[in-house]
Amino acid sequence: MKVLIATAGSRGDVAPYTGLGASLRDAGHEVVLAATPSFAAMAASAGLDFRPLPADPGAHGDARGNRHLLRAASAFLAQLGEGFAAAVDEDTDLLLLSTTTAPLGWHVAEARGTPSMGVYLQPTTPTVDFAPPVGAARSLGRLGNRAAGRLTLRMTDRVYAPAVARLRARLGLPALPPGQMRRRQNEARWPVFHGFSTALVPRPSDWESHLTVTGSWWPHTDPSLPLPAELEAFLAAGPAPVLVGFGSMATGHGPRLSALAVQALRQAGLRGVLQSGAASLAAAGDDILTIGDVPHSALFPRLAAVVHHAGAGTSAAALRAALPSVTVPVTADQPFWAARLAMMGAAPSPLPFSTLTGDNLAAALSAATRDPSYTRAATAAQRHMATEKSAAAVVAAVERLAGQGETRQRPTPRD
Repeated sequence: MKVLIATAGSRGDVAPYTGLGASLRDAGHEVVLAATPSFAAMAASAGLDFRPLPADPGAHGDARGNRHLLRAASAFLAQLGEGFAAAVDEDTDLLLLSTTTAPLGWHVAEARGTPSMGVYLQPTTPTVDFAPPVGAARSLGRLGNRAAGRLTLRMTDRVYAPAVARLRARLGLPALPPGQMRRRQNEARWPVFHGFSTALVPRPSDWESHLTVTGSWWPHTDPSLPLPAELEAFLAAGPAPVLVGFGSMATGHGPRLSALAVQALRQAGLRGVLQSGAASLAAAGDDILTIGDVPHSALFPRLAAVVHHAGAGTSAAALRAALPSVTVPVTADQPFWAARLAMMGAAPSPLPFSTLTGDNLAAALSAATRDPSYTRAATAAQRHMATEKSAAAVVAAVERLAGQGETRQRPTPRD
């Protein structure tokens, strides 16, 4: 089959799909990754074809707070919707849609007559078991959790509405509100596979059977590539260090965060590696090294702990390496994952970005590296994650669809 995986957002919203796509490619399928242009090289390194989606998630600022986040998301989706239809050609046999692209991809699938599945990195379907990942990190009670989940989806549909209206007009489809399309997909039991571990979030007790939790999908990496020589030498020169990095977050806060990190590491008596990231962290010394992008799978097993923004991918990677975390959530679903790590005992209480100081970071680092309970919890999660099917579950579903051998009647393309 010719499979197109469509996703959009920051690096953490794209990287897991390189591993998923590589698994599908290895199973004999032709795989195209559609994402924003900055990820073309990432797709190529995984051996995937690439198709650009015309939007830039970084063009709308480093949004913090729900109101600013929604405003930035609306501007981003306006760009994304303009060119989404062009990314899906008539030869595409299957669309795999992320949380971000599904509310647009559903309409393209309708117009093209193309089957589709969800491949989500977050649990967005309302449940009584926990509050929605964006907007509430703590449980609101069974009724409150479900109500908040439904409200979040209504707000999401409102943000997508302008982009959906323009997209359906371009596709020659009659007007249809996003909420009505979402209800149609739910009633059809549209299959959604979730790429997170049940070690972090157990499958909700009230989810229906078309909602599957597979385990985490890991970014594609070349295991034969060595770590940079300078990093290898630093790791060999002393005790296991702590990595400090904020991924795609905290743009413009580099000098302050770098100073806080150095203060906290030295106060806790720890060596450190700063990963520059979007914040442009930088510091140097016998006990501090600054690095660029390095695969988590190669570096994390050699660390003592990791300080991170609690993105879904980094949170999972820390557990995969049996590594304690110190979380500094910034926005979106990061407070949710940070709370999950703390709840399972693999991290101290989160340190929200707005409250971060050198002193509280040093205290959290001392706890994470000296209290063995955090490592024990992370190790238990590592063992659990090793039993999950992860990308293989999605490959099996695609194989079942390919094996049906059905010939689909595609609608005549509209001008």
